[in-house]
Amino acid sequence: MSDNFGGDGLAVTEDVPGNRGREGGGVQAPPPSRARRRGIGWAQRLEIAALSGPAILVFLSFVIFPVLMAAYYGFYRWKGFGVPTNFVGLDNYKTILQDSAFLAALWHNGLIVVLSLVIQGPIAIGLALLLNQRVRGQSIIRVLIFVPFVIAEVIAGTGWSLMLQANGAVNGILRSIGLGGLAEDWLANPKLALWSLMAILTWKYIGFAVILFLAGMQNIPEELSEAAAVDGASYWQTQRRITLPLLAPTIRIWAFLSIIGALQLFDLVYIIWGQYVASTAGTSTMATYMVTEGRNAGNYGYGNAVAVVLFVISLIIALLYQRFVLRRDTDGALTGGR
Repeated sequence: MSDNFGGDGLAVTEDVPGNRGREGGGVQAPPPSRARRRGIGWAQRLEIAALSGPAILVFLSFVIFPVLMAAYYGFYRWKGFGVPTNFVGLDNYKTILQDSAFLAALWHNGLIVVLSLVIQGPIAIGLALLLNQRVRGQSIIRVLIFVPFVIAEVIAGTGWSLMLQANGAVNGILRSIGLGGLAEDWLANPKLALWSLMAILTWKYIGFAVILFLAGMQNIPEELSEAAAVDGASYWQTQRRITLPLLAPTIRIWAFLSIIGALQLFDLVYIIWGQYVASTAGTSTMATYMVTEGRNAGNYGYGNAVAVVLFVISLIIALLYQRFVLRRDTDGALTGGR
């Protein structure tokens, strides 16, 4: 709107179409038009391609391509060399789903998933709450808890396999303190082998959960706990009403990682129990079954079919977990632009 001043000094307002007939003769500026969204230029596209291209190439080469090739070889009875020619269709998959050894391995994986969540979760939360306080030697305790996680699985598995043998260090310690009656064959006894595995897994991976929970607790404002203390809340009431609810997203992320890791468990079981003892001791998993019945048996087509089944099971569980558990976290993190 522009003002023109006449000779008498009075301001004369220009008549703008669409604003006639308003009281006072004022002019209301038209509503600002929405700025047009500008597309990404070629320079930005090249920059995105240069930054994300290598990562996408690695992902396609080492994840997607092997999965597709495993699905392809799974339709053949293949010895691992040459071009596969003995096409068997879905026979490998039918054999897998009808094999009692695979069903037992699947059951063991399910038990490991549940026991990992039930055992490791509460212990890790308790340790994280303890280490979140000001205690003497806090840094040393954190390091000692986290050290097992960074130890290679080969070293950890070899060490535990030696200590848990019938004449190993564990039974030796029990006998030396007068508890020789508790000495057992911790690895071969089917009633104890799975619990021995869970003890090893808890020792090995509890440090990762503790560090993850501690990181989540650092993001909780201290003002909330101070306000609760002013209102008369006890320590446990503060943890139950404030800390744990705000820590829930971190717990859900840890649970997801624990579930996927338990489904794909291989190295510790294979190192400690080997390819034959694991099935008789009740600690075999889908991954150990895949190696035993695939590579070690010289039937690589069957082993690839087992790998595809394991991948599909893990993918379905991951998608369901994302849909029904992690959706609240992802929906809260995403914001829609206008």
